[in-house]
Amino acid sequence: MTTTTRPPYADRRVGTLEFWQASPEERERSYFAHLRDTAPVSWQPPAQGTLPLLDANEEGFWAVVGHPEIIEVSKDPETFCSGRGFMYEDFPPEAYEALASMMALDAPEHGKIRRLVSAAFTPKRVATIQEQIKNQARQIVTDLLSNRSAECDFVEHVSARLPLWTISEMMGVPVEARADMIAAVSKVNGLLDPEINQGRNPMEVQQEGVVHLHGLAHQLAEQRRLAPQDDLMSALVHAEIDGERLTPMQIASFFCILTAAGNDTTRNTTTIAMQALCAHPEQRAALLADLEGLLPTAIEEIVRWTSPVLTMRRTATRDTFLAGAPVREGDKVVMFYPSGNFDPRVFDDPNRFDITRPKNPHIAFGGRGPHFCLGNHLARTQLKAILTELLTRVPDLQVGEPEYEVSTIIRSVKRMPCTFTPQR
Repeated sequence: MTTTTRPPYADRRVGTLEFWQASPEERERSYFAHLRDTAPVSWQPPAQGTLPLLDANEEGFWAVVGHPEIIEVSKDPETFCSGRGFMYEDFPPEAYEALASMMALDAPEHGKIRRLVSAAFTPKRVATIQEQIKNQARQIVTDLLSNRSAECDFVEHVSARLPLWTISEMMGVPVEARADMIAAVSKVNGLLDPEINQGRNPMEVQQEGVVHLHGLAHQLAEQRRLAPQDDLMSALVHAEIDGERLTPMQIASFFCILTAAGNDTTRNTTTIAMQALCAHPEQRAALLADLEGLLPTAIEEIVRWTSPVLTMRRTATRDTFLAGAPVREGDKVVMFYPSGNFDPRVFDDPNRFDITRPKNPHIAFGGRGPHFCLGNHLARTQLKAILTELLTRVPDLQVGEPEYEVSTIIRSVKRMPCTFTPQR
């Protein structure tokens, strides 16, 4: 099928720094809505930004913004592979190995590592983690109410605390190492943000974060290898299927993706959830009136509305067509999940925040292929716990406008002011 000429570049460019500096609402209004109507799979110029392109001859990438098209790519790993990178900007292969764990692997290696990691999540361990999350959420809100001021940063005092605390306890990260761990996570995910990279080469900044997380993971793994404890790191070190175990690099890479992706996605979903509930007081009142009955559907709508993971890349393994677009072998194919979650072909009135939405096939955890988010149940548990505590114990909590980080990976909020009545 290989053609001699490429189609013209789309008239809406979703690979520019200008695009990523726009607000999520502006990206939907001015870019995604137009592309979904005219070209759900569009040919785009090479990604711009502050990262150097490793391939000077790169022609561009395919932007997939429609829900059905994202599903098609996600469910066909033989045609659209993960092993050649998951970001639309290029990284060296060794960086993907260190950073992405099973996200940047294809079958059969992907399935083997996923099974080994899953084996560590025994029913007993899952129950322990769930109880820890409930206790952590309760304590976070207690601390918030004990704040001397009626104003504070919601991210710092609430949403950033729960995933950090959960992951740290799960993996056995000591208290004194947690501040440096979260600083390293910021370097990994926020490498494009000027406040984080401070004029330095973003790839060097990210590498610093990855090196720190790997060093911490190796240290913890070695400790648990010699003296196992009741935590997930011990389980990962000793997990075994058919005589195979995870290697030190695989454990460190999983730790890296868990702390970088697992922490930031839940933190930002919680933040935008509270913003949405404050902006739609009728939805908040309805949820509070029937918390047990509505919380499950509310969480699905919150995850769709937030769409914390912004993009994920695949690479075409053969010439093919996708929504009529002539994709060549080796082409980058980038899925834009927020756009897919607002596709009117799938969601009735997608711009309406509706906690009772009966049909909600969102793709915030991936497109239901082999790379569907392994931690989706953990994320739902955290959201349920923290929202229950906030809605029932801080009924007058209000939030201001979020300040976003520049990122092509995570919809990340740096700060968001909040007000409430503290307990005296």
